[in-house]
This record gives sequence, structure tokens and C-alpha cells, in this order.
Amino acid sequence: MVRLVTSGMGVGEAILLGLVQGLTEFLPISSSAHLAIVGQLIGSEDPGAAFTAIIQLGTETAVLLYFRHDIVRIVRAWWAALRGSLGTTWRARLGAPVGEPADHDALMAWFIVLGSLPIIVFGVLFQHAIEQKFRNLWLIVVTLAVFGLLLGWADKVGVKRRGLEEMTGRNAVQFGLWQSLALVPGVSRSGGTITGGLLMGYTREAAARYSFLLAIPAVFGSGLFELAKQTGSSCPTAGSAGFGATLVATLVAFVVGYLVIIVFLKIVSTFSYKPFVYYRLGLAALVALLLLTHVLHPDVAVPTSC
Repeated sequence: MVRLVTSGMGVGEAILLGLVQGLTEFLPISSSAHLAIVGQLIGSEDPGAAFTAIIQLGTETAVLLYFRHDIVRIVRAWWAALRGSLGTTWRARLGAPVGEPADHDALMAWFIVLGSLPIIVFGVLFQHAIEQKFRNLWLIVVTLAVFGLLLGWADKVGVKRRGLEEMTGRNAVQFGLWQSLALVPGVSRSGGTITGGLLMGYTREAAARYSFLLAIPAVFGSGLFELAKQTGSSCPTAGSAGFGATLVATLVAFVVGYLVIIVFLKIVSTFSYKPFVYYRLGLAALVALLLLTHVLHPDVAVPTSC
């Protein structure tokens, strides 16, 4: 029987949270932190890690639409290399035949696979903490500030000379480790990946584009996993959102997220990440103030049982 949660969040709140998700998913400011904060401020509490994972399907569908040509090209090159179009050796099937030019698209498919492994491993190992303990707002204050400063430092010291055609398997794993830090709300999936890319010498645009591509398996995997858990359980845990509210939030996140991708890629190809650093520090200070004045409470209430 398909059943999420039948009570709680209204359509208006769902639209607002979908808007927040769409606006913040691709910016290095942490969508999960914003959903936890805004959820409390509008009186819905933290909508929960499951709700967050599910509506991220909307923003990642926007990634599929925007990068559809790149994705099709990468998949075709990967499949052709596997079938032996570049040779029958194992290196050729990976896309890097000895003595011949490498097929960067075929290699990119493997780099995305390699980069996705860390977040899968850590996501499974720390699932309970991700859904409960990591959503403490004091922890979010710390991660917003610390990783904001780290992003600013990486943007300042990074040489920003490398393009995605210079990607290596080692870099792919390093990108994946940086992405896995985003399992803690406040870090930011794109922020962590971009920070790592800048420290490895990649350009702002290259790091941002790869962060979008790398997020596809992780976000779709977690979102579909949570959706399967909710639809197959007699005691769903997707927070206070019902099926209709979750669907509305996902659709809003898709539309807004697509527009944000267009604007964000234009911004990072021209400007630095300083505005995002200042925003993160300002938000951390604001949330700390709201916690100290008891407008917000640190241990968010996420419904976990019927």
C-alpha cells in the first residue's frame, strides 16, 4: 500500500519548502540546513531527512534536464568503450587505451562512479546519525560558519587552472570524500565538492559542473531509497509531510532549481564565492541568535514513529 504521511504540512508550507530547496540545493549554502531552519520558523518543525531526500529528486531532475546533452554523450562514450570501440584491453574499455588519446567522456562516467562511492559508504554507516543527531541546529551553526570560511579560503588560494578534461581517478575519489561531508547539514553538497575542487586546482566553473554531475547518483539513490521506505512501510517517517505536500514541494523544487542552475553557472564563471561566504557567516550568526533567544530550539523534532 502506498502511503507516506497523512497529516501535518499544508500545501502552502510545502510550496515554501520546495522554493527553499530549489533556491539552495545548488548554491554552496546547504539546502538541508535551510529546510531544518525554515521548517521550525513556519511551525512545521524540521521536515526530516527523508522529506529532504525525497524533494531533492525534484532538483536533481532539473540537473538531468539541464545537462541532458552532456549526460547522453557521457553514457554513450562509456558504453562504446565497454563494448571495445577503443580496444579490448582493460584500459581501453575504461576509456584510456595505451598509446592512444583518452576518451574523456568515457572516463568521466567512471569518475562519477568512483566519486559516488564515499557518500554511499558513509551514508549507510551513519544513517541513524544523519537522520537524527546531525540535524542539531548548533551543529548546523558550526558547519555553516566553518565550511563557509573554508570555501572562502579555497577560492582565494586555489590556482583555478584545471578543467574537467584533466580529471584523474584519484581526484574523483577526493571529490567524493568532499561530497560525503554534506551528509552533515550545513556543509552543503555543492559547497563541499566545490571547495575540494578549488583546493585541487580546478576552475570555479569546472568544480561547479562536476559537483552537479557527481550529485546525480547520490541524490537519486538516497531519494528513491527514502521513497521506497515510505511507500512500503506501515509506519512512514518522512516527517510531517503527506504525499500531496511532498509532491508539491518536489515539483516546485524542480522548477526553481532549473532556473538556479542557469544563474549559478553564469555567476561562478565571472565572480568569486565571497557573497556565499558572507551569507553563510551571516546565517550562522542569525541562527545562533535565534537559538540563544529560544526562538529556535536546537534538537529538532523529527517524527520517527506512528
